[in-house]
Amino acid sequence: MSTKLPGEIYRGEVITLPLSLDGQVSVYVWPLRVLNIRGTGYGGPTIGVDVGNEEVIRFDCHDTPGHWHRGGYDKLGTPGKSHVDFPEGIDRITPQVEWALSQIKDNGAALLEEAEHGEAGKQLDPALVQAAIDRIKSHVENNADLRPQAIAENLVQAT
Repeated sequence: MSTKLPGEIYRGEVITLPLSLDGQVSVYVWPLRVLNIRGTGYGGPTIGVDVGNEEVIRFDCHDTPGHWHRGGYDKLGTPGKSHVDFPEGIDRITPQVEWALSQIKDNGAALLEEAEHGEAGKQLDPALVQAAIDRIKSHVENNADLRPQAIAENLVQAT
């Protein structure tokens, strides 16, 4: 699960769901994770894929400047080594969440292989993946009011 860093603010209830029958591959979502980067707050849902206790993939769906991390987030040591911008045009929260979930569903095994967790990728269960995606979508939608509240409190920059 996402490592809580000093100065970050988390709102809403985190949920963690299995992606493999043995539970070793899981996905989590924080409905609102607020980062303070160079004095400016950015925030939105954060979705991550864990293998055991290691965060391997993370999607920071924070509007502009949303981004994601591949290749073994925890293993690489610093976020900058795994940072990837969302594809051009995927610059708002809803499309970022949709894109992230499609990556987990359609490319999860390949992303885990890239992060040197190929065996975990083979354990992904399509029914569990789909159930997790549906639950994450619902959870993000049910907590959609958290970001506007954070903007009103000047915790998050409106973009």
